[in-house]
Amino acid sequence: MLTVKPLPAFQDNYIWLLQQDTTSDLAVVDPGDATPVIDYIERHGLALDTILITHHHNDHTGGLAELAERYSPRIIGPHNDKIKELTENVGEGDSFRLLGRRVEVLETPGHTLDHISFLLPGTPSLLLCGDTLFCGGCGRLFEGTPEQMFGALERFKQFSDDTLVFGAHEYTLANLAFAQAAEPDNAERDALLKECERARALGRPTLPTTIGRECAINPFLRADKPALQNQAAEQGDTVDALSTFKALRAWKDNF
Repeated sequence: MLTVKPLPAFQDNYIWLLQQDTTSDLAVVDPGDATPVIDYIERHGLALDTILITHHHNDHTGGLAELAERYSPRIIGPHNDKIKELTENVGEGDSFRLLGRRVEVLETPGHTLDHISFLLPGTPSLLLCGDTLFCGGCGRLFEGTPEQMFGALERFKQFSDDTLVFGAHEYTLANLAFAQAAEPDNAERDALLKECERARALGRPTLPTTIGRECAINPFLRADKPALQNQAAEQGDTVDALSTFKALRAWKDNF
């Protein structure tokens, strides 16, 4: 059985740890800081087998050089000459094996142009999506376009409702506060906010989330809903789902 655990880093990052319960091999996702990863490996007597990288930002790659030198793992990430430590470059349609599981690569630009996500099909499927999708929100557009991010999120919406979503940041409470402004009348979102407030008060992560949950509460996946379009109309033209998404993203940037 594959287990996925969050390893907190910096103020609000999660480095996701993947491990099969029958081996000591470990895979990590987006290690922006090597220190907590090394501490975890040494404390549990594990072997770092693979590192997955979703994009080039330093809070996702900053630990690579030290981990590569210390453990010589396989390092898989997007085509980008900014990430020198990669041993394998992957893109749309590629697949590989990881700890006995098939991994499919999806190109999901928007937050950055090189951003990729990793899908592990199964029951449930696992989506390691970096800074593309969060609980209640989506990534800022630092390099890509609204059209690219909207397309990536629309693609995610086609996955089964029970797909587990492992975003890279603990942004949930702030995202749900914005979601309340964007769509005031959403009882499921309000219930989730209370649940997440309790979790954070106890020091627990609010992730992973699921595709089904996000489709019900995340304004960036609900840009086709009339109530959201009406609210977003105060921020800009909202003639369709894409223009509503653009208005929502610009509104959230200054919320």
